[in-house]
Amino acid sequence: MPLSHPRRSALSEQVIAALRTQITSGEWPVGSRIPTEPELVEQLGVARNTVREAVRALAHNGLLDIRQGSGTYVVATSELAGVMHRRFADADPRHIAELRSTLESGAAKLAAERRTEKDLKQLDALLVRREEAWESGDTEAFVAADATFHLAVVAASHNDVMTAMYADLGEVLRDWLREDVGEELTPETYMDHTRLLDAIRAGDAEAAAEEAASYPFQCRPGRFTSSSG
Repeated sequence: MPLSHPRRSALSEQVIAALRTQITSGEWPVGSRIPTEPELVEQLGVARNTVREAVRALAHNGLLDIRQGSGTYVVATSELAGVMHRRFADADPRHIAELRSTLESGAAKLAAERRTEKDLKQLDALLVRREEAWESGDTEAFVAADATFHLAVVAASHNDVMTAMYADLGEVLRDWLREDVGEELTPETYMDHTRLLDAIRAGDAEAAAEEAASYPFQCRPGRFTSSSG
């Protein structure tokens, strides 16, 4: 539905808010290309310059990446996520692995204690999607499916602050996984997450925490000089 037409600055803010909602709601997931400028003009019923200004604002804030000749892509789900992605893009991979291990271990422990039947159904479905992505051999699809599964584990902790922080770190963690898995999916980098889900389902907090803590250090044997978990 076309937006209303108040003064220019307020209209620009409306367009920015509308585009941000598409991103934060998951309608435009991370990694996807957003509609073209003419398509957005038609959808929103505003001038091309207003759309361009809004897209540039969201790119400046780190949510979008404008790639000449290719289009505009979603790279983060919030301004904080964009900042974190830029801040930690060149971080030591081991430090990212340790951060992921710490966050996911604590979240998995809470998930085992607090998960609902709805959480379990979602985790079951996402685990199946993860396996299907692996079988397809599509690395990017697997990275996305794996990241979605882990975010759902964190969400099952029902700790909103932890879930928001993990989501804001999402692209940093996806970059880490993308690099660790490599260009091709191989048996050596496969990680079975069935035991993690089983522990959460059984309410075994310690087992869930132990499983989650070990994953970041199992992906590529020998990458780190020592292991944790």
